[in-house]
Amino acid sequence: MFLQNISKFISNYRYEQATVESLTTVKAAFLDFLGVTYRGINEEAPNIALNTVEEIFSRNLDSNLQSSIIGRSIKTDILSAAFVNGVSAHVLELDDGHRGAQIHLGSIIFPTALAISEAYDLSGKEFLEGVIVGYEVGILLGQIVNPEHRNKGFHTTGTIGTFISGVVASKLLKLDENQILNALGLCGTQAAGLLESDHGGSMGKVLHVGKAAYNGILAAFLARNGFTGSGTIFEGDEGFLKAMVVDNSDYDMGDFSLESVLKDIGKVRVRDIYFKKYPFCRHLHSSIDTALKLKASIGEEYNHIQNVAVKTYSVAAQHNNYNPKNLEELKQSLPYAVAISLVVGEVNVDKINQLIEYGLLDNYSTVDKVNCIKKLAKGMIILSDDKLNELYPAKRPSNVVIKLDKEFRNGIFQNITLLPKGDFENPLQLRELIDKFKSLNPYYNIKNLTVIDSIEDYSMKYVVRKLNE
Repeated sequence: MFLQNISKFISNYRYEQATVESLTTVKAAFLDFLGVTYRGINEEAPNIALNTVEEIFSRNLDSNLQSSIIGRSIKTDILSAAFVNGVSAHVLELDDGHRGAQIHLGSIIFPTALAISEAYDLSGKEFLEGVIVGYEVGILLGQIVNPEHRNKGFHTTGTIGTFISGVVASKLLKLDENQILNALGLCGTQAAGLLESDHGGSMGKVLHVGKAAYNGILAAFLARNGFTGSGTIFEGDEGFLKAMVVDNSDYDMGDFSLESVLKDIGKVRVRDIYFKKYPFCRHLHSSIDTALKLKASIGEEYNHIQNVAVKTYSVAAQHNNYNPKNLEELKQSLPYAVAISLVVGEVNVDKINQLIEYGLLDNYSTVDKVNCIKKLAKGMIILSDDKLNELYPAKRPSNVVIKLDKEFRNGIFQNITLLPKGDFENPLQLRELIDKFKSLNPYYNIKNLTVIDSIEDYSMKYVVRKLNE
């Protein structure tokens, strides 16, 4: 059975097997996760989630196992902490991911790992073991199911994310192979998340992340106590693959060869994750990068732009919302992402919030830059380019073309980006990740983050306490 082999890998993996490169990457990912989550807890969706958890449980469940809400001086039960931290980690659209697996990972892995590791006061090494197997298995499963899974309308971060949380929780709870198999079976039957929530401008997208963490932990605890799950939930006749990935008519396990992918499971893929620079959907980032290059050429002469055309791959081109009504829709709007880049030249949380305050999402604004953004976005041409589409998903290319009026050179400027900033081949350096952290959390004592460098030497209760000082 496929999941049986996955379970064996999870059970047998040890910290000593980790390469320096893997450890360096997951520590950077932990730092990045903390930065976006500390800031994210201040957003509307995480506060609704926190209030809802408090309303449901009313803190009547007296438990010695408690975990911290990041960015708040609050401790609660393991499930609630992971749920709220997961929502906070994803709400800004700044959390890490993997291009080929088409999934956000850190926003599920770290809430799960922190909730259990703090509650049980595990060591830093044990924490890192859980984190690494979460990235490894998550990337493996995401690459198996995509792009077909996404093309059917499923949000991989919610679906495969549930498995990821179950992997991390199972490792940290020290389940045996059979218990892990049961936990993964229970994860598979809970796996959910539809892209309609993402593109429909709702908070459902961040719910997927919180629920993935919640459900994975629940599955692991149930399995530890003897609750059984299907060992063939992934590849079975009525399992995940047939229901949510491939059409029944095309389903042939002989051709699919799930077992063949297992030969590489020991080659940890965590180094291939990307880090995000802009608070927009990742599919928009290459267009933002390209528009910012053009902005450097035209400076403040954005009023002389006659028209803008964006040529990109089809998945990115589908993000063609010309009239976003709320922040969730804005983060999925390619026309607005490019227009903001060309007019403002800065694409960060504070600048977006300022533009919204100035009427970006309203019918009327008295601010010149806001009106120019709206005008450029409304007239923008978004094209799915066949040649660029052939490069996807190995690359995420975008070609932006702007035409200027006669008063400003009367020329056509264009540029292309094949891989957005933050991918493994075009990385954000550690210094840039720290700068990102500081820009999101200007009042945080950045010296507290040094505990991450030698996290192996500490207990996780100490690490969390230190990070929350």
